[in-house]
Amino acid sequence: MEAYLTDWLNLLVRWFHMIAGIAWIGSSFYFIWLDDHLQSPLAPGDRDKGVGGEVWSVHGGGFYHAQKYKVAPPVLPDTLHWFKWEAYTTWLSGMFLLVLVYWVSAEVYLIDPAVAELAPGLAVALAIGFIVAGWFVYDLLCKSPLARMDGPFAAVLLALTALLAWGLCELFGGRGAYIHFGAVLGTIMVANVFFVIIPGQRKMVAAAEQGEIPDPEPGIRAKQRSVHNTYFTLPVLFTMTSNHFAMTYNHEYNWAILIAISVAGALIRIYFVARHKGRASPWPVAIAALLLLAVVFAIAPRSNAAGSVASVEFDVVRNVVLERCTTCHAAAPTHPGFQAAPAGVVLESDAQINAEALRIHQQTVITRVMPIGNLTGITEEEREIIDRWYQARSGQ
Repeated sequence: MEAYLTDWLNLLVRWFHMIAGIAWIGSSFYFIWLDDHLQSPLAPGDRDKGVGGEVWSVHGGGFYHAQKYKVAPPVLPDTLHWFKWEAYTTWLSGMFLLVLVYWVSAEVYLIDPAVAELAPGLAVALAIGFIVAGWFVYDLLCKSPLARMDGPFAAVLLALTALLAWGLCELFGGRGAYIHFGAVLGTIMVANVFFVIIPGQRKMVAAAEQGEIPDPEPGIRAKQRSVHNTYFTLPVLFTMTSNHFAMTYNHEYNWAILIAISVAGALIRIYFVARHKGRASPWPVAIAALLLLAVVFAIAPRSNAAGSVASVEFDVVRNVVLERCTTCHAAAPTHPGFQAAPAGVVLESDAQINAEALRIHQQTVITRVMPIGNLTGITEEEREIIDRWYQARSGQ
């Protein structure tokens, strides 16, 4: 019953996390679009009031007229809408999932003995350290003189994120490393909102309420962090879905794959931001496409077969599967972390094993993601047995 209730908690929080994330990303993308489409106000009176730009749009059967002031309006309205809880709830629900899935069951989802022999407590402590240190290093970089130089700043930030990806993949299993890479970037994004963007806006509002001219500097810093957040978005979205694609996170060079896909995502976002401004170059998208194609071809599976393959008695294969796989893949799993067989795959009878031959080979030999965390201690010889059995039955 405990595992069953945990599954429901996982489902509901994951659902909420996705909804909150859509709200946050949607509002973030909208305001980036809005800023990039501002035009000089048509009415002379608006310019006299301090309006710096405006946008006319139509949506949902109505017309909208949005204006942005250079600093602040002469009088603030009674109702002022803030955009912050989308970010906070996304992060809080995401951290809850991280704890529920990757920290509570660290020996399953975070630790891979083939990568590093870590005790669960130490692994979780390291994960927390990465998340906290990631924000402080990034924040210091943003406060350094490099922040005023876009090129050098981007180069240093890329080098640091590559180091982060490499470090995580050297300590944790690929699946856990990828999700923690996303957690570091996601924490930076929400910390930008909490520590920089919202406080800067509060200062502007307080000054306007007192009839003072707001200091533009907090707004400039907030804008910089907001732009960084929009470039982090697509890499974070990739890591949120990466657990479905073991071909990436379980590869020998998983850290390089992670950086390549993250850079491609950032380049795609750079293109769209430039496109909003009417000066898009095709180069960011072209480079992103080349990076993704390079990853696709670099990690494509290659057959290890050379000529005929020696057959393997099915009894031997059955024993490997029953010993290494049916702890979880059974009608009634004996592993305490599973209420039902993962993905509904049951491997208890000869017919079930033969029916799932392709998936067994894919998961144990090609991607090597199963057994998860190698909890059952499958050996290289046993993986070779499965490989020989599959290739022989497939006529390879």
